[in-house]
Amino acid sequence: MIPSVDREAHMETARTVTVASGDSLQRVFVLRNADNVSLPVDRLVLEAGSMADVTIVVMPGVSCDLSLTVDLRGNDARCSLQGVCLCPGDEKVSLSVLLNHNMPSCTSSQLFKSIAGGSSRVNFSGRIVVARGAQKTDATQESHSLLLSDSAKVDSKPQLEIYADDVKCSHGSTIGRLNEDEQFYMRSRGITHHEAKVLQMISFLSPVFAGIPESAVRDQILEETEAAVRRM
Repeated sequence: MIPSVDREAHMETARTVTVASGDSLQRVFVLRNADNVSLPVDRLVLEAGSMADVTIVVMPGVSCDLSLTVDLRGNDARCSLQGVCLCPGDEKVSLSVLLNHNMPSCTSSQLFKSIAGGSSRVNFSGRIVVARGAQKTDATQESHSLLLSDSAKVDSKPQLEIYADDVKCSHGSTIGRLNEDEQFYMRSRGITHHEAKVLQMISFLSPVFAGIPESAVRDQILEETEAAVRRM
């Protein structure tokens, strides 16, 4: 696991992290092998004015079933979740996120991207619940995937449950393939077919890593991810 950065966040139970009012939590979780197939936490609780930034990276060769619940239970809490799944073989990856907006004026953003090849299976289920009275909520959720083979499969289920009337909420999901016109353009300028596809995949994933606040951690993850993509 990449070293985490946090300040004053404390463990409420073995599987729950509470971020106290006004404090922040930034963590990157990287699953690299078959012995590392779960997250160290399954619930985040954010108090008033607190912030959490969590990145999840699933490397090739890892099959896992991950779930994370986030409870925004204080005004003006902010949460950013992002993740990448690289599945070039027969991996089976499932990610489920439940994000509860319980109080007014809270903000959340989610961005998850996956690349599936071989006979792999990727499932994403994202649910945002805006409670009655949680006015001024601002919540976004995006899930985007690339298929590298005809036998790979991706299922994406974005969901919104809104019980307040003064909110800004959106979700989106796309599943597609590498753009052949872009590949042709790069090949016409001397870039090999393999390198053109690598550049497309790295460009596809890069917005997820742009949000990692620690530059040293971000550079390490980018280097490791690029190496993995080149082997796909």
